[in-house]
Amino acid sequence: MWIQFLLIVAVVVLGGVVMRRTGADSHLAIRRLLMMLFVIAAVLSILFPQWLTWVATLIGVGRGTDLLLYALVVMFLAFVYTQFRRNAQLERRLTLLSRRIALMDAEAHATDDETEIRS
Repeated sequence: MWIQFLLIVAVVVLGGVVMRRTGADSHLAIRRLLMMLFVIAAVLSILFPQWLTWVATLIGVGRGTDLLLYALVVMFLAFVYTQFRRNAQLERRLTLLSRRIALMDAEAHATDDETEIRS
């Protein structure tokens, strides 16, 4: 019984941390709603493990733990894909920023050289 309590507390706390506003979140309402649904499903599966097995047999998967594993694999792959896309976007932005800074530095040095030549 105590493990259920610890798991429920961990799921609720981590769900709350994930739902926190970070400032740059797009589609924040949808993310919060999906996270809330996930937290509810996780708490129900902790309290009633037979429920997960029932859902698994309904879908055609043998056991609830298998269903959970399959869902985690799919979510992990989705996470890896989104992180890859986000990383590629950040690399593009960093490259553009680096180019702008290099051009601004080159411009500043050219202006300094012109000033020295006139003096």
